[in-house]
Amino acid sequence: MKRTYLLELSVGLFVALGIAALVFLALKVSNLAQVGVTDGYHLLARFDHVGGLRVRSPVTIAGVRVGQVSDIRVDPETFEAVVKLSIDPGYRLPSDTSAQIYTAGLLGEQYIALEPGGEEDYLGDGDEIALTQSAIVLERVLGQFLFQKAAGE
Repeated sequence: MKRTYLLELSVGLFVALGIAALVFLALKVSNLAQVGVTDGYHLLARFDHVGGLRVRSPVTIAGVRVGQVSDIRVDPETFEAVVKLSIDPGYRLPSDTSAQIYTAGLLGEQYIALEPGGEEDYLGDGDEIALTQSAIVLERVLGQFLFQKAAGE
């Protein structure tokens, strides 16, 4: 009787650890572990196309996470995507900083990579990043390639 009780307890512990590992992995993949990050200052960036960028996507400089996307909306006048970035207060960015949307990982998670410039003035809360590069849309690239092939033959 004691042996079956010990076996059932160890199997239950193993299952509980497996469920905890799956929950941890799901939170990591969906970026829900960073939900409470609201400190810092906010910047705006305008893009023609944001691809699969989502709220809570990482914002990085040289591969180091320095913030996250806090809001994505469409400007009703220009029909551009306006992305609001929440940047950690320890990072001061020059006014000529550029922003690009890149894809990382096997799941195709998109993030914003910032490249600081050389200006002596810094961006402040509510400022806009002027130099941006939109996400690459694979369908457009393939369409252009196929169109060039068809026109060339």
